[in-house]
Amino acid sequence: MAIPKRTERSRTLILDAADLAFRELGFADTSVEEIATRAGLTRKTVYNLFSSKEEIALQLIARVEAGDAIYRAHMEANEDVFVLLELVFLDSARWCMANPSIARLALAPAERPSLEPPTGRPTFQRLVRDLLVLGQRQGVIRKDEDPNFMSLVLLGIYAQAMLTALSGGPFSEDDIRRLIRIVVEGIGERSLS
Repeated sequence: MAIPKRTERSRTLILDAADLAFRELGFADTSVEEIATRAGLTRKTVYNLFSSKEEIALQLIARVEAGDAIYRAHMEANEDVFVLLELVFLDSARWCMANPSIARLALAPAERPSLEPPTGRPTFQRLVRDLLVLGQRQGVIRKDEDPNFMSLVLLGIYAQAMLTALSGGPFSEDDIRRLIRIVVEGIGERSLS
């Protein structure tokens, strides 16, 4: 087993320390000095590896997004897409509620999302899009719409619901299921034919 380089170890220490600090103190009340102290490093070392506290938070979000392998295994097994959508969104909602400070950054990004998920790294947008593609193959998600567009619609509604929940509004697992059902079924009157 290869020993990680000092830079990699320091980055991991910083990310782990920031994760704990953001959970305990919140994003706004956590300073780079606090992160450095918790990591056992100097503030200069932190700034040598990350340009800002915001970059550290974005790296934490990317670290969470990189953990989608378990969902992909379920997708490869061609499991029911609605069950998988619920699992993915429930897991995300739990993470958001446990990490409200950085969840707000993830849910309301500074940059407007593009129709195509970012390349070169796993993202929540790509995972949801790929789930919708699976649903199209299973014949339960409409095929006449672009899955990239549909994923942005679903994620936009989900993000607003989560931001409301993070502000103290009600939001439960049943609300996630209801959100998925409404988006998938649409808001129009159901045809009786």
